[in-house]
Amino acid sequence: MKLHVEIDCTPEEARRLMGLPDLAAANDLYAGMLAEAARNSKTPDQWRDLAQHFAPAGNLGLKMVQAFMENAARGSGSKPADASSPDAGDRAR
Repeated sequence: MKLHVEIDCTPEEARRLMGLPDLAAANDLYAGMLAEAARNSKTPDQWRDLAQHFAPAGNLGLKMVQAFMENAARGSGSKPADASSPDAGDRAR
């Protein structure tokens, strides 16, 4: 048996319906701190440190963003060759 229910409500109403906490104040605080830190960052090293502290998953998140940006700069969004594929050696040369 399938039961399909549609509820037409705003995101705020859905949050309340599911009993989720209101994180608007925490989000505003986080966004304000990030904006203030960005305004005070003048050098690339300061920007890197800022990204490490505010990025999701810390250093791991920063490395993922760096890899994405490097691939985009090279004009390739593809993954590196898989070492187990038969022609991976040919592509590595």
